[in-house]
Amino acid sequence: MIEIKVPTVGESISEVTLLKWLKKDGEYVDRDDVIAELESEKATFEVNAEQSGVIKLIANEGDTLNIGAVLANIDEKAKMPETTAASNGLKRPQVIEQTEPEPKPAASNGQPATVAEPKPAGKGIIEMKVPAVGESISEVTLLKWVKNTGDIVERDEVIAEMESEKATFELNAAEAGQLTQAAKEGDVIKIGEVVAAINTDVAMKLEKIVKSESPKEEVKAQQPATSNLQPATDVKATPVASAIIADKKVNPSEIKPSGSNGRILKNDVLEALSHPAKKAFNGQELNTRNERRERMSNLRKTISRRLVESKNTTAMLTTFNEVDMGRIMDIRKQHKDSFNKAHGVNLGFMSFFAKACAVALSEWPAVNAYIDGDELVYHDYADVSIAVSTPRGLTVPVIRNVESLSMADIEKKVIELAGKARDSKLTAEDLQGGTFTITNGGVFGSLMSTPIINLPQSAILGMHKIQERPMAINGQVVIRPMMYVALSYDHRIVDGRESVSFLVRVKELLENPELLLFSKDPIKTLLEI
Repeated sequence: MIEIKVPTVGESISEVTLLKWLKKDGEYVDRDDVIAELESEKATFEVNAEQSGVIKLIANEGDTLNIGAVLANIDEKAKMPETTAASNGLKRPQVIEQTEPEPKPAASNGQPATVAEPKPAGKGIIEMKVPAVGESISEVTLLKWVKNTGDIVERDEVIAEMESEKATFELNAAEAGQLTQAAKEGDVIKIGEVVAAINTDVAMKLEKIVKSESPKEEVKAQQPATSNLQPATDVKATPVASAIIADKKVNPSEIKPSGSNGRILKNDVLEALSHPAKKAFNGQELNTRNERRERMSNLRKTISRRLVESKNTTAMLTTFNEVDMGRIMDIRKQHKDSFNKAHGVNLGFMSFFAKACAVALSEWPAVNAYIDGDELVYHDYADVSIAVSTPRGLTVPVIRNVESLSMADIEKKVIELAGKARDSKLTAEDLQGGTFTITNGGVFGSLMSTPIINLPQSAILGMHKIQERPMAINGQVVIRPMMYVALSYDHRIVDGRESVSFLVRVKELLENPELLLFSKDPIKTLLEI
């Protein structure tokens, strides 16, 4: 008899809640089968069977269990029931699709032995409910259906994208089968409510459906593609005008046709391109008075609430400086090819700024601290949050222990987190924590700004556009690539001396990047860092 215990899920977590049993008492389970879903104060996770056998449930759904408590027992000596073995055999499509029957084994009397025909053990209709995604989150928004009603889905396949007030996440199919949607895109759904149902009785038809559709796809692939030089059927335009429309991505509704029967001519497209100030909003007609209302997403509500909270609860002040980016630009130009070849990533600006801030934070610890009641909490490490703009709103994933990372490690982490943010793959762990934030408005063309502190942190650094400006150097006017940098800080914990000194130190490190790139050995190159 093997005991299945609550695993250790975090240094500070002492108990979990049993959300759901995925196996029934007395059911035969295979090794590594998911048998239960548990929830800690930070996340939900699954428990797998350590051995094959018959399971005996000990705890009940909803129970709060300590780490190490027994969830269930598995009798690994128990034999697999015949019905289970038969149903497992049907999961292999090649057995169903055999063109010739296998010879039946002969009995002792020379006659063919009777072999039980395996029958699918369908589980019927499974309800897909909104999972618990956080202790304080009670509802989510259904952003997008990835699969449609009637689609055959496989187990663990993504069927929908959802959004809580903190992050976006995906909903995966619990079993293979036919999907039926129970909610609409844009609906606000409570935790635990049903969003879809899966008919697992039709799961075995998946292989046949795929095989029956594949010849059609091959036929389509063999058909010659139509020329993309032909104008679209719903747009009346000359071939030249159609080519310009496609190349410049012009909305045909914004073009006033002058040809016969409403045909768009070349000059009509050029005329529309020459007057960008007369561009209609959202595909509407010019001189429209139309208004649109859209429900705020949970993520946007959270952003709004936290920004107002930051403004109202901190004594926020901003100090400015400017950085000559010439040396960094020269290093990037000189080493970009060799750096990419050595590490597989490009050498960007963010690694220089993150590293410079980590050094400065170690020297001015108040900038890396926050207020907790009547206490000040200092951090002996630099977890730098990087503000990333996505179509759904601003997210701030965290790069942990920047002081211990190389330039290449930082660049790889930035790419990883930016990709997750773009694809709505960020987890709660990616967003939690952070002792200091960097935001780069320069990628959008911002020359100067006053960024808002990311609570509960005490400071945020704003990067901006690199702009060539005349600078007085050694009595001469020289054109240099300059960037304004801004540090917004909570004056309750960070004094003026500390904030200004911190920003001056960051400026010094960026204008002398050799201080960041080389260790005690001056021969050590950027490629080794």
